Amino acid sequence: MITYSFLQHYWWFIISLLAGLLAFLLFVQGGQSMLFSLSKTEDEKRLIINALGRKWEFTFTTLVTFGGAFFASFPLFYSTSFGGAYWVWMAILFCFIIQAVSYEFQSKPGNVFGAKTYRSFLFINGLLGTFLIGVAIATFFTGSDFLINKGNITNQLAPVISQWQNPWHGLEALLNLRNLTFGLAVFFLARSLATLFFINRLNHPVLEARSRKYLWYNAIPFVVFFLTFVIWTLFSEGFAVDPATGIVSMEKYKYFTNLMEMPIVLSSFLLGVVAVLVGVIGTWISAKFKKGIWFAGVGTIITVCSLFLTAGYNNTAYYPATPNLQSSLTIFNSSSSEFTLNAMAIVSLLIPIVLGYIFYAWRAMEKNRIDIEDVNGDDHAY
Repeated sequence: MITYSFLQHYWWFIISLLAGLLAFLLFVQGGQSMLFSLSKTEDEKRLIINALGRKWEFTFTTLVTFGGAFFASFPLFYSTSFGGAYWVWMAILFCFIIQAVSYEFQSKPGNVFGAKTYRSFLFINGLLGTFLIGVAIATFFTGSDFLINKGNITNQLAPVISQWQNPWHGLEALLNLRNLTFGLAVFFLARSLATLFFINRLNHPVLEARSRKYLWYNAIPFVVFFLTFVIWTLFSEGFAVDPATGIVSMEKYKYFTNLMEMPIVLSSFLLGVVAVLVGVIGTWISAKFKKGIWFAGVGTIITVCSLFLTAGYNNTAYYPATPNLQSSLTIFNSSSSEFTLNAMAIVSLLIPIVLGYIFYAWRAMEKNRIDIEDVNGDDHAY
C-alpha cells in the first residue's frame, strides 16, 4: 500500500534527481564563463557558442522543471524560499533570462548592441548563475533566516505564513563561508564539465588541447572547495527532527550519521564521486580518452542527488530556520496533500518517456563532432 510518507519520500527523490540533472547541465554555463579566455579567435568563439547553444535550452528547462516540481510537491518551501529569499532567486532568474536573450539575438540582423554585448551576457550567466545556485542550495545545510506561523493563514489582513527576518531577503547567504565554498565548488564543477564536453564534442585540435589544460585549472579548485564543504558539513551540527513529535533540534554529526544510517545513499554518493574522478583523471592521463564528460556527468547527477537525499531523508530538516528551529521545513510539514502527491506520482510515470526523448534528441544533434565548417554552413547558427 502506498502511504503518505512514501509519497513524500518519493517526491523528495524526484526533486533530488532533478537537482542532479541540473548540476550536470550547468556545463553550459561553465563553458560560457570561459568564452573569453578559452577562445582566442572569432572562429573559436563562434564554435564554442554554437556547441553550447545546442544545449542551453536543456539547462533552462530543467531549472524551470526543478522549480515547478518543488512548487507542486513542497509548496511551503516554494512560498518560503522563493517568496522570502527573492533577491537571490531573482538574481538567478535574471542570469538565465539574459542567457536566453543572448542566444536568440546576438546573430540577428539589426543587432545594435553588437555580438560582444550579448556574449558578455553569456559570461555573466556562466559566472553568477552557477555560483548563486550553489550558494542557494548550500542553505539546505546551513539554514536561512525565516519564521513560519501557519496560524497567520486566518489573518484576513496579512495571511502570510512565512516571513523573512531581514531586509536582504536571501543575499545574507553570501556572508556564510560554507555557502561560499559550495557556490565556488558548483562554479568550478560546471567549468570542469564544460572542458570535458569540449574535448568530447569539438573537432578542433587547438581548442581540445587548450580544454585539457583548462581542466587542470578548474578540476583542482573544484575538488578543494567540494571536499571543504563536504567535510565541514559532515562534521558540523545538523538539523534533526524527532519522528514522534516533529521537534527540530541540533544534532552533532547529523549528516555524517545520515550517510552511515543510509548505506544506499552513502554508496551512491561514493560511486558518484568516483565516477567524476574517473572522468577527470582519465582525460588527464590519456589524450585518446574523450568520454570523460559521460563519466563525470553521470557522477555529478548521482553525487548531487545523494547530497539532497542526505539533506531531506532520515528525519532531517531540509530547509532549516535559524531564528527558530521549529519553523524549519521537513518533507513532512511542507508537502502537498496526499491526494496531490498521489496524482502527481501517476503523472511522473511519464518521466522515463520524457528522458528517452531528451536522449534521442541529444543523440540526433550530436551524431558528429562539431567544427567551424558546420557552424559556417548552418543558417540557424548563433
